[in-house]
Amino acid sequence: MSKLSPYRQLPAARRVQLVTHAIASGRDARAVYIDRLVARGRGFRAVTLKGWPPERLAAEVVRTSAENPHDELELLQLLYVDLEPAIQITFLDAAGVEHDNGKMGESLEPPYANTESVVRGVAAVLERHGADGVHYLRTIARYGLGAWPGIETVIAALDAQVAAPPDA
Repeated sequence: MSKLSPYRQLPAARRVQLVTHAIASGRDARAVYIDRLVARGRGFRAVTLKGWPPERLAAEVVRTSAENPHDELELLQLLYVDLEPAIQITFLDAAGVEHDNGKMGESLEPPYANTESVVRGVAAVLERHGADGVHYLRTIARYGLGAWPGIETVIAALDAQVAAPPDA
């Protein structure tokens, strides 16, 4: 498995889209990213950055890797829960976990499913979503390991398949 976080494994253009959405939909994100860019001391002034459109500011955030690990998790949640919940819906449905369009209830506590249910969810995601599904599974394994029993075994098996030399 790559040493990069699941967020950093996304193509730069996709990361720019996510950061753009975060900046455009919430004033707090814009202010946080502007503060980080200014603090890096690369000649950016806050007044200049405040005038930039969200897309340009997001591109600079991604170019300079101004996102921190907490941001990465929030941006992945934005991707898989808010913007493109189809993979999460597939996983939760197959695992038998209650949700509302991919959003799990606040009252649910980990583990959310047993190992057998997680394996069913993984199989459904792999069948329906291919490489995007693998990225999703790596994401939940990275950030929710204790919540999904058996996910680490599935990821190890996927990594072994990738690492194995093709049959001659």
